[in-house]
Amino acid sequence: MNKSDMTKPPIDVEDDINITESEQKTISPKIKFLTFILANQQYGLEILKVIEIIGMLPVTRVPHSPGYIKGVINLRGRVITVADLRCRFGLEPTELTHETCIIVVQTNGLTMGIIVDQVADVVDIEEASIEETPSFGSSISAEYIAAIGKVRDRVILLPDIDRVLLRNELDRKSTDQFANVSVMEKCMVF
Repeated sequence: MNKSDMTKPPIDVEDDINITESEQKTISPKIKFLTFILANQQYGLEILKVIEIIGMLPVTRVPHSPGYIKGVINLRGRVITVADLRCRFGLEPTELTHETCIIVVQTNGLTMGIIVDQVADVVDIEEASIEETPSFGSSISAEYIAAIGKVRDRVILLPDIDRVLLRNELDRKSTDQFANVSVMEKCMVF
């Protein structure tokens, strides 16, 4: 270090990071979403709910389960319930393709798989670009859509995966009735 360096005043870091008040208002925290396609529409799941993405595996049908529950799979020794989002959203069924996959998510305290047409990518959506679901009129239900994200010129539907995969049958029954039931037995009620 030379003598002239020692005579310079210390650098004030805050002077170098002068962000105006208007710039602070435009900076919005971002949330990461895994986007996927269903019937040519893009949807997004908050990445923190996603455990992994796997190719289609053989699904074992469980008797007396709702139509959107396709059954269970054996994922490395763990039995996972699998739901078909096309069916749950009231969309027309389609043939499975090489792009069809299962997104394994953590929801409602359970690990479940959801079948989607294809996984698209991971996107950052600014909180300021996420809006509440608008009203679609009295004849159209958007009960499973929590919000809508805007990314450049795209609109991404953001489902409430906890509501989508809600254990309706369990929730309608008294919690006392299921107090001593294992998680596996609760999954089989689907």
